[in-house]
Amino acid sequence: MENVNDNSFLCKEKISKLLFKFSVPCVISLLISALYNIVDQIFIGNSELGFLGNAATGVVFPFIVITQAFAWWIGDGCAAHLSICQGRNDVEKSHKSIGSGITLLFIISIVLMIVALLFKEPILKQFGAGEDTLGMASSYLTILCIFFPFFMLQNMLSPVIRSDGSPIYSMLCLAVGAIVNIILDPIFIFVFKWGIEGAAWATVIGQVVSFIISAIYFIKPKTFKMSLKSFIPDFKIFKEPAILGISSFITQIAIVAISLVCNMMLFKYGVLSKYGENIPISIISIQTKVFTVLINLVVGIVLGGQPILGFNIGAGRYDRVKQTYKYILLITLAITVVFTLVNEIYPEAFILLFGDGGEFSDLYLEYGKYTFRIFMSLSIITCFIKMNSLFFQAVEKPVFATVSSLARDLLFFLPLVIILPAIAEKKESGSGIIALLYAAPIADILAGIIAVIFTVYFFKHLGKEKLQDQDNNEEVVCKIQDSKPGLIFTIAREHGSLGKLIGKEFADKMGIPFYSKEIIALAASKSGLCEEYLSNVHSKQALVSSLYLSKEISEEAINAQKEAINKIAEKGSCVIVGRAADYILKDNPNLVSIFIYANYKVRVKNIMEAYNDSEDVSKKNIKSSDDSRAKYYELISNRKWGHKHNYTLCIDSSKGKDEVVNMLYNMFKDKN
Repeated sequence: MENVNDNSFLCKEKISKLLFKFSVPCVISLLISALYNIVDQIFIGNSELGFLGNAATGVVFPFIVITQAFAWWIGDGCAAHLSICQGRNDVEKSHKSIGSGITLLFIISIVLMIVALLFKEPILKQFGAGEDTLGMASSYLTILCIFFPFFMLQNMLSPVIRSDGSPIYSMLCLAVGAIVNIILDPIFIFVFKWGIEGAAWATVIGQVVSFIISAIYFIKPKTFKMSLKSFIPDFKIFKEPAILGISSFITQIAIVAISLVCNMMLFKYGVLSKYGENIPISIISIQTKVFTVLINLVVGIVLGGQPILGFNIGAGRYDRVKQTYKYILLITLAITVVFTLVNEIYPEAFILLFGDGGEFSDLYLEYGKYTFRIFMSLSIITCFIKMNSLFFQAVEKPVFATVSSLARDLLFFLPLVIILPAIAEKKESGSGIIALLYAAPIADILAGIIAVIFTVYFFKHLGKEKLQDQDNNEEVVCKIQDSKPGLIFTIAREHGSLGKLIGKEFADKMGIPFYSKEIIALAASKSGLCEEYLSNVHSKQALVSSLYLSKEISEEAINAQKEAINKIAEKGSCVIVGRAADYILKDNPNLVSIFIYANYKVRVKNIMEAYNDSEDVSKKNIKSSDDSRAKYYELISNRKWGHKHNYTLCIDSSKGKDEVVNMLYNMFKDKN
């Protein structure tokens, strides 16, 4: 892992320059990823298959998203776990978790392939396929599902390659596959006359090429080494990446739910209208692909800004956080305004790219114009919501990020897309298919209000958060004290066990330095990160954020504290409280690691007396603090916090701190 100071340029260089540097590769990667689906639909729509071909691929889309949900769940989880293992220098678990993930995903891909082959027609009917599109959709899905293992494994390997420090290689894997797809599509569709099967074959060949290039990388990755034993599933090790990747799975499954319900409503009300069952699904399928390009542009920009935002939050440079947000917001608004103007003035620019609808061109273009002008009328707000969700991930606000991400689609759009057409259809037959389109802008407005409230609240309180430690009024000297050679005592403790006071009095009695919050001050001075961030990095909120994309700043905070603890130990005998110091110094021959616990009722009483809290508040604080310490310790060490085998001594302080201090002093006064 690189020294934390290597990223100090993130709070020095011009933000516009940094944003360009980080965002461009992200945007390119995301646009390449979007090409797979878009290219097929462009060639299909302009072939003899026309809009029916696009409708067929549209009803297959939810099944593809399901496969991506599993692939990204395991891939993002393994990538996050790899980063954690790098911080622990734990090479063994990283290759086992990745190998277990590959094996598990391969099994899942086979199961999904079998399900698709056996039940494709009833599934596709549920996804909105009608008589005219069922045959084509079935042919398209049949070819795709046979190659599910290649497609899913490629999607899983890509984030792992990025996490291993090779983002350009990961991008090239996607790019080469997309280029192969683009070249083969017109050959198979127009020259060989293979129709929708040609589009499917072009897609899967591109996917296989991407998979092969990705697999080659694992012959010699940078930070781990694979062997045949790696692929034997170890579910105990894989538990952590499975948890870390679950948010990616939930997000994709939410997309499936939205696509499924939307397709069902389009089919239901399309049949009752002059547009029929296929034109609406075809148009919405096109709209989805066009919007994917727009949203990927915005997402790429925000992802590029995440390391800038994360580091400056950690460094306490809130002025640069605000400035970065403004740049991202302005770029987002500029892109979406241009898109909306084209969309409202001449939507044919997007629609005709995917074909003209053939003999049904009048109805096709009419519904296409309605869709692009109504359904996508407030794309500015949609992109603003997505931008804010990713922004909140970067600045360690996972609750804001989750609510912002899901409110628009699940809380508002999903109910509206069911309710609005039903109401309209009762008033005027055939009007439901148009009323359905208003679900998107209404959902945008409602979710946009939530996003604005979160944003205003965040910036109003930015920099005003207090340290979690209750004793934040104590004076802390940012200095490593001189000491004598001797034993190094680390103290881990349950909240309310008086472990910190015991450590302080024991250090005073032994005549050696004492470190607790001093570690935070030292880490802050060396790394450029602010003390508030370093103090709270072990909290539940910071740990929950590890489920998301940006973890670099949390890793830097942890490494800054590791470095401070190692430098303190180099100076000689001392007492260090907390921060997983016992694990960090585990190889030090002079280490004496101590865990202090106490009877629960005694701990509650101690907290009530110390902070003048009620019994209920004290109990909640004990649970919250102990949970956070346990999770942080497990994150750093992969050991169980408080387990007797991890410490030299485990001491019950229920009888009082003085007795424990005297016991420790008598035990070690002649050994130091």
